[in-house]
Amino acid sequence: MTRKLVILAVFICVTGITAVKAQVFKNKDLSITKIEDKAWVIETTDMTAMYIIEGNDKALLIDTGTHCEDLDKVVSKITTKPLIVVLTHLHGDHAGNIKYFKEIYYHKDDEVLMKNLPKYNGKVNYVKDGDIFDLGGKKLEVIHMPAHTPGSIILLDHQAGICYSGDSFGSGEVWLQLQPIMPIKTYVNSLKRMEKIMENEGITKIYCGHYPYMKKPYKKDYIDDMLTLAESLENGKPVDAKKYTKNSPERWNKPMFVTKNEANIVYDADHLK
Repeated sequence: MTRKLVILAVFICVTGITAVKAQVFKNKDLSITKIEDKAWVIETTDMTAMYIIEGNDKALLIDTGTHCEDLDKVVSKITTKPLIVVLTHLHGDHAGNIKYFKEIYYHKDDEVLMKNLPKYNGKVNYVKDGDIFDLGGKKLEVIHMPAHTPGSIILLDHQAGICYSGDSFGSGEVWLQLQPIMPIKTYVNSLKRMEKIMENEGITKIYCGHYPYMKKPYKKDYIDDMLTLAESLENGKPVDAKKYTKNSPERWNKPMFVTKNEANIVYDADHLK
């Protein structure tokens, strides 16, 4: 009897994990996979990511990807609850499909980037540090983490111990000094804040803005490595810097990158300070 109970427990555990990680939808633009209880990742064919978080009363969509036909209808296949759309930042690969939604939220410091997106005729709401989205039985807190863009934010699900980071802390690589240029010190401060959040507030997983590259959440050791790299840039002594040979902004004369384990920062050597 004991052996049967053990086998049953193992079966429930394994099948439970399988259920959480199962792909639930796919079309020519994207696929959707359940990654946590009441949380799904949308992976696009151009390697960006969106996340759907569902509460008892409402649901929240984090970012809108680049070119995904009828994204609103796709999301409705996962949840039909009233939807809140929050953008981690206003780069086109994270805000390209806002046209499908009547109302969006983002940090006002990214307003300068709105001119690079297709004209939006819906309602714009600004978020600020400490704002809470209450979905019913699940809350997400907005934390301002500037550097990748001036208005970059992350969203914390304290109950689940999860951070949804956009491009703030990693997507295979973090790009700094894109227009408008922000000092390396800004990123160092954001990383230090994230370290404290993970140490003191029970956040153990970071789901990034380009999940298709990672296929997993980051943990605190990754943030520690990112901070080491950012501080080396701030001090003018980049750790094992190498020339970045992929596509980079035309204004960059010296595109470089530094890496430590899975952490990777791309930067412009002419704009370190």
